[in-house]
Amino acid sequence: MLHTYVREGLFGLEEAVRKMTGAAAERIGLRDRGLVREGLAADLVLFDPERLRDTATFEEPARHPEGIDCVFLNGVPVVEDGRYDADAAAGRVLRL
Repeated sequence: MLHTYVREGLFGLEEAVRKMTGAAAERIGLRDRGLVREGLAADLVLFDPERLRDTATFEEPARHPEGIDCVFLNGVPVVEDGRYDADAAAGRVLRL
């Protein structure tokens, strides 16, 4: 969404992030997700919008995007400097 719709001018960066986070969490009833606020789950992504690019293809769908520097799940870093730490085990599956 960020790479395609923001660059094409369909959404501003802030609106695109809101649609993917707070609005999505609200729509499915997750009250502890989607906002940066004390007491909520700290799922955060640090990215550079100028470098952000989807590198996945139909032939290689698991390729990681460029421009995402850090990802934190529940406050634990799982991606740092573009490297994924599969052993971090910070997230969990949410059942609705």
